[in-house]
Amino acid sequence: MINSKGAKPIYLAAFIAGLLTIPAQADSSGQAKESATENSSTEKSNTENPDVRVVIIGTRQAYQGDFEPLETPQSELNISFETLTNAGAIDLSQALDLSTSVARQNNFGGLWNSFAVRGFVGDENLPSNYLVNGFNAGRGFGGSRDLSSIESIEVLKGPRAALFGRGEPGGTINLVTKRPTFNTAGVLKFSVGSFETYRVDADYTTPLSDSVAIRLVGYYEDAESFRDTIESTAEGFSPSIVWALSDKSNLVYELEHSHQEVPFDRGVIAIDRKLGLIPESRFLGEPGDGPMEANVLGHQLEFQHDFNKDWSALIGFNYRNTSLEGAATETGFGGVINGEINRFRRTRDYDASYRVLRAELTGMFKLAGFQHRMIVGIDSDKFENDQVFLRVKGDQFINVFNPVYGSYPLPTPGPNTDRVEIQKSIGIFIQDQISLTEQLDIRVGVRYDDYKQELNNRRADSITAQTESRLSPQFGLVYGLYDSLSMYAAYGENFRPLSSNDAEGNGFEPNQSTSMEVGVKFTLDDGDLFGTVALFKVEQENILVVDNPAEFTSAAIGEASSQGIEFDLSGKLSEELELWASYTYVDAQTENTFFDTNFGFTVDAGSPLLNIPEHQLNLQLVKSTELTGKPFEYGGGILYVSERNGFFGTDFELPSYTTTRVFANYEFDDSLSLRLEIDNLFDKTYYVNSFADAWIQPGTPRSFRVSVNYRF
Repeated sequence: MINSKGAKPIYLAAFIAGLLTIPAQADSSGQAKESATENSSTEKSNTENPDVRVVIIGTRQAYQGDFEPLETPQSELNISFETLTNAGAIDLSQALDLSTSVARQNNFGGLWNSFAVRGFVGDENLPSNYLVNGFNAGRGFGGSRDLSSIESIEVLKGPRAALFGRGEPGGTINLVTKRPTFNTAGVLKFSVGSFETYRVDADYTTPLSDSVAIRLVGYYEDAESFRDTIESTAEGFSPSIVWALSDKSNLVYELEHSHQEVPFDRGVIAIDRKLGLIPESRFLGEPGDGPMEANVLGHQLEFQHDFNKDWSALIGFNYRNTSLEGAATETGFGGVINGEINRFRRTRDYDASYRVLRAELTGMFKLAGFQHRMIVGIDSDKFENDQVFLRVKGDQFINVFNPVYGSYPLPTPGPNTDRVEIQKSIGIFIQDQISLTEQLDIRVGVRYDDYKQELNNRRADSITAQTESRLSPQFGLVYGLYDSLSMYAAYGENFRPLSSNDAEGNGFEPNQSTSMEVGVKFTLDDGDLFGTVALFKVEQENILVVDNPAEFTSAAIGEASSQGIEFDLSGKLSEELELWASYTYVDAQTENTFFDTNFGFTVDAGSPLLNIPEHQLNLQLVKSTELTGKPFEYGGGILYVSERNGFFGTDFELPSYTTTRVFANYEFDDSLSLRLEIDNLFDKTYYVNSFADAWIQPGTPRSFRVSVNYRF
């Protein structure tokens, strides 16, 4: 990959020229419309024989069945493509800011997505897991997830192990991808922004025949940063094809490819626990290390068949391979002495693969006078995590007030970690939602998992293995008070396998959590507004803590809990005004006292969890009108995040912050529009997450982006 500034026009020109060779017809939308992910059928006439019609069945999301929001006894939040666009979200972390149940966590120097749902994060040594169309896909080392191929995002709160199996304790994130349609449409989007950011996005869909359609989605980005010396490039390509085998069956294939080159950036430091003593732009690594490279190559294949209006089957397969490699010089934790801080150098060569196979049957029937809606199925997955990790300590110091880069030869790291971990599981699951009366439904579900973990420590020439069996139940009830109001309650258990090993080289029993919630769901203005209010409590045990930082071993001794309230409301206030509002209060803390050898002090029971704010608020308003007789849209939003712990087990806090963004979009005609966005309008200084007082990620200063959309 060429990083020079002179290469930018060449890349952009080549990318655009290739896309413009594709014939197309105009569509008035800002995206390729009527995706096959919709839950309604699309009827299309056969152009060769007008008397023959092919019905394209909309594919549905795995594990979820067919339920209206008001009859689902759990809290869920759907973030649509339009909402993501209006929020200016380009990557997953920005998108999840829209759900205040989700809090940002340590992002591994900008190289992966890490988040906590309802106060709980997963394994700090791996990215947070997420689903793509129901497939486990987040674990691995593919870099920060770009949203170019994403149609919508589902925040499925609470434990979902009864259906999904392994998962994060506070909830599950599911990404719904863009899929082909039988209407030819396309869009090219050119963007330029602050810090010499250049980006092009393309999205094109068209039928190849009466039964086959394709969709081509891609992006390229070249950007500098408000951080000194930091430059990055990213590119991705996500083609997909749908084949309507009949009016009852279809087959969908999707490919995911991405490549990112991003320097490893641990952020800024707090000197004597004080922030702001060095600029937010100050980079304390070594530019000579070059960027880290992250790659993804993934495949998804799904077959859906509707037997009749009540019963359907879904079979799917996913294989995703990711890699991360490169070198980085990182600040240590010795503090600043005479203006200098110590550093160490690491090289990483990580590879991971994820394979998932699933099959399920969904349907409805009457038994003993009661209506049943059932999901039953089986799945298996295999996650292989191969890590070679080298590091060196030495007399590597940098002056934090006047850094000089490249003042000495970069040292060569020596052996530290060389291992491969393989996790396998197979599960069977069943869920039944029974309508006891016109107003009252109960949901009962259970899943059985057979799980195996193998750790091959190649450096120590040892192999250990363990097996576990887990039963994960769930219970729920929902009562419809009115057509526009329902109340629900739910209980569920969750488990998540733990990576790493103890001092003897053995693995751990899975992390276990339980969750309870009660809530109210409602619609207003004849369904134009939808809202949820939920109270929840989650308890978790068998949490990993560092046992030996020198050997990177752990101990599963932590216990924690979180409880709080959530409020979500979205929809139209009027024909011209749209609202998005999300607020969460969460109290998340440890439940036991333990000694953390990573930093050498005791963590007391009742200590707040890292990076979890008590209060978060996201509010967005969008106004649609006309300007000079042409469609004009403008709006803005605010994000408020309260104080939160910035160094686990200490009283160091990251300060609260409020950021404001505004945008305006003007359509010249059906094919051309111009968009202006300004983030952090009032240029506030803020910090989004940290690992300790030496690794703190500052937020981006005021920035702008101008985009031109050409629809064809």
